[in-house]
Amino acid sequence: MTRKWLLFGIVVVVGVGLDFWTKQWALGTLRLGETVYDWGGALKLTLSFNRGAAFGLNLGAASRLLFIVFSFVVLAWLLVVLHQTPSRAFARLLGISLVSAGAVGNLIDRVASSRGVTDFLGPYDLGFMLWPIFNVADCWVVVGIACLLLSMRHGSITEMPAQESSVHASATAGTVHVESVAPERESR
Repeated sequence: MTRKWLLFGIVVVVGVGLDFWTKQWALGTLRLGETVYDWGGALKLTLSFNRGAAFGLNLGAASRLLFIVFSFVVLAWLLVVLHQTPSRAFARLLGISLVSAGAVGNLIDRVASSRGVTDFLGPYDLGFMLWPIFNVADCWVVVGIACLLLSMRHGSITEMPAQESSVHASATAGTVHVESVAPERESR
C-alpha cells in the first residue's frame, strides 16, 4: 500500500470516528433545540437535525435519497482523484481525505436515520448573518476544501519529498542548492 492510501485510510477512519463519537455525545447529552453555552460562552451547543445539505438546502421529500446518491457520487469521484494524485502532493491528499471523512460521516447519518444529519455546534451570530448549526463532519469538509484550494494555489510548497529519492541541500552564502540524487518515480 502506498503512502497516500495509508494517509487516506487513517484520516478517514479517525475523522469518521471523531464525528460519530461527537454526534453520539450530542444525542446523549443535549436536548433538541436547547442551546447550552460552554467554555465561557465561546462554544454554543444546540442539538438539531438537518434533512437537507449545507446551510439547510432542502429539496423537499426527495432530499434524503438525492443527498445519499449525491454523497456516493462525490465519494467515487474523490477516490478517482485520489488515485490520480501523486503521493508527494500532501495538501491535496489531506484535502481529499478530509472531505471524504466528512462526506462519510454525514452519509452515515442520512442512511441510518430519517431525522437527517445530527448537528450540534452553533448557531453563531457573525454580526451580518446567523451561522447555522453544524457538526464535526462539516468541519472536515471545510478544512479539506481549504487544503485542496491551497494545493491548487501553491502545489510545490505543499508537496512532500518523493519516497524514492533523496534530496541533498547545502547552504552557502545565503543560497540553497537542492539536487536530486536519485530519479523520482511517481507512485499512485
